[in-house]
Amino acid sequence: MNRGDLRRIDFNLLVVFETLMQERSVSRAAERLFLGQPATSAALARLRDLFDDPLFVRTGRTMEPTSRAEEIFIQLQPALDAISGVLSNTSTFDPATSENVFTIGLSDDVEFALLPALLKRLRTEAPGIVLVVRRANYLLMPHLLSTGEISVGVAFTRDLPANAKRRILRRSRPRVLRADSVPGTLSLDEFCARPHAMVSHAGDLSSYVDEQLATLGRSRHVVLAVPQFNGLGTLLAGTDIISTVPDYAAAALSAGGGLRDEEVPFESPVFELSMVWRSAQDNDPAERWLRSRIQMFAGDPDSL
Repeated sequence: MNRGDLRRIDFNLLVVFETLMQERSVSRAAERLFLGQPATSAALARLRDLFDDPLFVRTGRTMEPTSRAEEIFIQLQPALDAISGVLSNTSTFDPATSENVFTIGLSDDVEFALLPALLKRLRTEAPGIVLVVRRANYLLMPHLLSTGEISVGVAFTRDLPANAKRRILRRSRPRVLRADSVPGTLSLDEFCARPHAMVSHAGDLSSYVDEQLATLGRSRHVVLAVPQFNGLGTLLAGTDIISTVPDYAAAALSAGGGLRDEEVPFESPVFELSMVWRSAQDNDPAERWLRSRIQMFAGDPDSL
């Protein structure tokens, strides 16, 4: 195909194809693209004509891509990223007049501890923008980034997709949260003897705390695992249960009263809270502005 033949191609079809590859479902792809299911099915029919291949074969409730579809997807994603980057570089962004919709991924500790200050700044500079927050953590972040469901995320992260970039926002140490009125700080013996609550995104009952205690020949007893941080204050109130959380989350939780935080009674690791984003939007003026504000109001310059 020569360049002149590109005039007969509807490039919207390529976006539909990419979304179908990511979702493996016509209905979910339609929902993400804000299209009706009949329109998405019609686009799939046109794609099959365009590439002269079935592209997807229904297997149970999902649509499995053919080998031809996999081959097209590998070549198409970098091309769409490049086109997106070119168009972003030619656009302008004025926060004072912008009505952009930004979709970001935040872990819940970041959402309740760090988002309020960021939001106040965004509302001051860009009162017309819309901020959509998706719940993200180290398990969800790779998928949200690779599918484009978010443009930027903040969380403790592990493996990331190849199309993502990362910047460390702050280095955090854990703190112990407690609601009791017993004076003084907990010794290691007291820490191990107390019942513990932990935040577990995957439903596990152990974490780095248990790994650190194991190196000392010690252990703890977890009596509660919850999927998010922001309910810990209510759960710990009136009990002898303690919880170990990141320092910025401990500060936000104890600021409301009824809780106090202190150092953990053992040598603790340092954790890196990162901002991650899609490479295709690295030079997008609007996204660069948003990332700069996240760096400014969610980052900790003293710890970098």
